[in-house]
Amino acid sequence: MTTLAAERPALKVLLSDWQLAVALSLGPLFWLALSLSQNGAPAWVPGSASTLILLVLVYPVLEEIVFRGAVQDFLGRRLGGRSAAVLTRANLATSILFAVAHIAWRGDPLAGAVFFPSLVFGYFRE
Repeated sequence: MTTLAAERPALKVLLSDWQLAVALSLGPLFWLALSLSQNGAPAWVPGSASTLILLVLVYPVLEEIVFRGAVQDFLGRRLGGRSAAVLTRANLATSILFAVAHIAWRGDPLAGAVFFPSLVFGYFRE
């Protein structure tokens, strides 16, 4: 995490950080690809266009804002430092929390696969 990011308001960081923008745009695409690849059939069938927009665009972006913007930032200030190669302890902890939240919400251990893209998005965030 950079000192500059800690000094600027969150909205300005969100709008000016191209790496975060890339991570946020890849999140919904990954989610859609993952949901369509389970057993060769969609994991969900949207009832309307608004449901599809919520599932593919709104929820993933909100998750990234909460986990990358709030949780990872908070943990970055508390934990600091690198833990392994290029990953920070904050990124690892946030990704674990992210995976656990998905497992708890879906009730399926396979939902924990979000851990790996979470590490990538966390890296881009930092």
